[in-house]
Amino acid sequence: MALHEKVQFYHSLGFNQDEILQYLSELNNVVISKRTLKRVLSSAHLYRRKHYSDLLEVALFLEGKLETADKLHGYKLMHLQCVQSGYTVTQETVRLLLQIIDPQGVQLRRRGRLRRRIYSNPGPDFMWHIDSYDKLKPYGICINGCIDGFSRHIIWLEAYSTNSDPAVIASYFMSAVESRVGCPKRIRADMGTENGHVENMHKFLRYEDVDEFAQRCFLYGSSNHNQRIEAWWSYLRSHHAQFWISFFHEMKEEDQFCGNFLDKNLAQFCFMQLIQDELQEVVHLWNTHRMRQSPHQVSPSGRPLTMYRLPHLYNAEHHLCQVSLEKIRVCKEECSFKGPCPCDRDIFELCCLLMAENNLQPPVNSDTAKRLYNALRNNILQSL
Repeated sequence: MALHEKVQFYHSLGFNQDEILQYLSELNNVVISKRTLKRVLSSAHLYRRKHYSDLLEVALFLEGKLETADKLHGYKLMHLQCVQSGYTVTQETVRLLLQIIDPQGVQLRRRGRLRRRIYSNPGPDFMWHIDSYDKLKPYGICINGCIDGFSRHIIWLEAYSTNSDPAVIASYFMSAVESRVGCPKRIRADMGTENGHVENMHKFLRYEDVDEFAQRCFLYGSSNHNQRIEAWWSYLRSHHAQFWISFFHEMKEEDQFCGNFLDKNLAQFCFMQLIQDELQEVVHLWNTHRMRQSPHQVSPSGRPLTMYRLPHLYNAEHHLCQVSLEKIRVCKEECSFKGPCPCDRDIFELCCLLMAENNLQPPVNSDTAKRLYNALRNNILQSL
């Protein structure tokens, strides 16, 4: 990748000039001066404070976002989405536009913040926090996530038909381990049988290590001790999940969802991939946004991605424990990886057949997914 392409990529993520220089130096072994960087940005017409995008285009972009789960975002995350979508606009402009376009949403986001206990962590991959999110489980959508304790970088966030199968949770863990060719020094999880495979695999991956945490690498505890991921669930709810909770509740109130086997599987068929895609957008947005300084100044502030990839900038270091490919292969044999079928196989095949017969298209947003759901549901119920 050429220099200008790398610069353009980091610029598109919303990074400032100092961060772009750091990433070029640390990850790409490219050392250039700030003057050179400014010249590259100028030649590519990449600016932050001039040649602003048309206000009407920005307003229409924000209106489109307000029709999705993104309407739960505050102006800072909305600004980051504008930047990452190619718009040149200031945070203040986005804030004022949101006050005009979505005054009710602005008022709803003006709430007090919870006081949380002080948390400290020596560096990335020292502690991963694993947990499941069950707020959408009544509708057949089960979410499982993992967050790095130091950087708050999201390791994985997966939606599937179950979050109680240990082999499925283990597949998320092993995919993360395989991509890094290493595992964290420690893991904390809630007490539950779904984490049994991860515990055994983590101990297996670490049994030859001799550090002080090798024999105590997996920790069980109550939810209030797993505060990193528990705190992040509140972010997920306020910036994404609440949209779908309200959406499914409305379907339930309209007698379009009664929670039986058929309805849950149809919801999984129609909404699962859409929600998974949105979760990946939430992860991308979170990992690249800038966090404010903790009031206690214990946890570092900055972008989770930067803190995770470049910890030395925060006087920290990686704690990843290297593992062999053979161990990874052995563990993967005990995993159940997500396949193309998000629901019961018979329901999946029936829905595919009905879509082909009735020329129904795959959903692209919540409205088209709802129409597909109702069409399939009515068709199946009429044939009973």
